[in-house]
Amino acid sequence: MQQVTVLGTGVLGSQIIFQSAYSGKDVVAYDISDEIIAKLPERWEQLKPLYLRDLPDATPDKLDAAVSRIRATSDLADAVADADIVIEAVPERLDIKRDTWQKVSAAAPEKTIFATNSSTLLPSDIVSAVDRPSKFLALHFANEIWRNNTGEVMAQDQTDPEIFEQVAVFAEEIGMIAIRVKKEQPGYVVNSLLVPLLDAAADLWVRGVADIETIDLTWRTATGAPVGPFQMLDVIGMMTPYNLGKDSENPVKREFAERLKTEYIDKGYLGVATGRGFYEYGA
Repeated sequence: MQQVTVLGTGVLGSQIIFQSAYSGKDVVAYDISDEIIAKLPERWEQLKPLYLRDLPDATPDKLDAAVSRIRATSDLADAVADADIVIEAVPERLDIKRDTWQKVSAAAPEKTIFATNSSTLLPSDIVSAVDRPSKFLALHFANEIWRNNTGEVMAQDQTDPEIFEQVAVFAEEIGMIAIRVKKEQPGYVVNSLLVPLLDAAADLWVRGVADIETIDLTWRTATGAPVGPFQMLDVIGMMTPYNLGKDSENPVKREFAERLKTEYIDKGYLGVATGRGFYEYGA
């Protein structure tokens, strides 16, 4: 799978694009508008120093070569025309994902394998929107994928086992440790462990039990973890927890989403990627 198309250029989508190109793949980056596409070169410049910081084999020449293997477009048919694999990283809403996959199904060649990077939705929730269920599954990445390099591969009932294994091998080719998830699980392995922590942190803050800094300090000090839950949320970005919580049946999750919107999102504080979230970050 040499020809890779990534749908969505947000925090995680842009990382998947860059990591795939860094690993030698030819990558098409798709998003819905030329205005979004025009901002991608700035994103690559933000990622380069992180690779230099964290990866011993990273060099300026290698990073420039990665950028040269990325082509961006807002034309969906053009984006998927020669794709060996399409990885979808659009907002975490079932209606958006289903609509996206219906359009991709109509445009992609028969050879193309479809993978969703959905964090909480199951591939079986989405599969009826695709025209090739045997070639549809989930491939989920953790944030900062160049160093938190897990690629969780999860099938649905109709996925061809051979396709499952091909995607696991692809994950390894782009520098991931392939995590073969044996059955469908909301949140895969990593988020099944992580989300309860983040939910507990949000609950403590919303109910006024402790402030953000104290919650993070407590977690770091008591467990030896390098970052606390709100620092993790800054890496994830505000939009994912907002989209997950705004229509929740849980009133605390809804209030958390509303506070994210009014206190952070509406002010442009979206997390590390924008230089400010719960905390401020330098360039």
